[in-house]
Amino acid sequence: MDAANAAKLGDYTLRVAVESHYLVLDLSGVAFFGTEGFSTLHMLNVRCAKAGVRWSMVPSAAVSRVLRICDPGGGLPAAITVDAALAASQGEPRRLLHLVKGQE
Repeated sequence: MDAANAAKLGDYTLRVAVESHYLVLDLSGVAFFGTEGFSTLHMLNVRCAKAGVRWSMVPSAAVSRVLRICDPGGGLPAAITVDAALAASQGEPRRLLHLVKGQE
């Protein structure tokens, strides 16, 4: 994810996240992740917090590398697997959106 597609991901996830109560963003298949991607995730985190949407991501190795640098305190919600991200919801959400690898 770089400047060419970070905004597209951000626009899409924000549009559907505000209609949901919980969002799992599966980034496990992402091979490249630039700082623009981190900015998009940070913006998503802020907007989801304001909208009351619980969310989590499943990062790939590339995403995890950028998170270690840009988010050393672990402020963005991440899980090792989609199942772990779903379990973090602490209950049955009314509506679940699961964005899978390759979907835009």
